[in-house]
Amino acid sequence: MSEAPVVNCPSCGKQVVWEETSKWRPFCSERCKLIDLGEWASESHRIPGEELPATEENEDFLRNK
Repeated sequence: MSEAPVVNCPSCGKQVVWEETSKWRPFCSERCKLIDLGEWASESHRIPGEELPATEENEDFLRNK
């Protein structure tokens, strides 16, 4: 049987074994997982792409945000 791959935690860089027993994979801990979630929620992380054209539905969403 081959060894399980090792990846770096996206938040802190600590090495994590990629296997089913690694509860928070690819993160090393729940803390790092929550830090990453918070960065997505605050829009610190974004997926690049073109801005969507303005539509009535988009404008309503942005107004009621």
